[in-house]
Amino acid sequence: MLTGEGQATRKYDGTCVMLDEAGKWWVRREVKPRKPEPPTYIALSVDTETGKTIGWEPIGQSAFAKFHAEALQTARSSEWTAGTFELIGPKVNGNPEGGDVHRLVEHAAAQHVSVSELTFEGIGSTVLALAAVDGCEGIVWHHPDGRMAKIKARDFPKT
Repeated sequence: MLTGEGQATRKYDGTCVMLDEAGKWWVRREVKPRKPEPPTYIALSVDTETGKTIGWEPIGQSAFAKFHAEALQTARSSEWTAGTFELIGPKVNGNPEGGDVHRLVEHAAAQHVSVSELTFEGIGSTVLALAAVDGCEGIVWHHPDGRMAKIKARDFPKT
């Protein structure tokens, strides 16, 4: 990613949801080691450091279901394209985005971020500057082949 390939976008701080090709909504869920997976959970991977299983569960059985329904009602469109979104708002993760209503931000349409210096220090200063402006959690670098790198402001010491 440091070779300049790909696009950096703003990382929104909420919870990840997905609309699949069949029109069903899912929410990202981590399951701790030795804990049972929820019914109809789709496991994707296991974090080797924490042992947590990462996957998707139907939005309807999630604690975020009510807020997701509110976001759908708030939206200007009733038609959604399959993909991933960030659910943000007053009752999601302490509302770090400062929203007054629940809404969905499409990851594919996330705000592009310009990183002028592709070094550790340059990326760090960009991420910290964004965080200082509006509390932005960080950036996500999207490579054309599908790889992503998430870089959070908390990963850098504040100067």
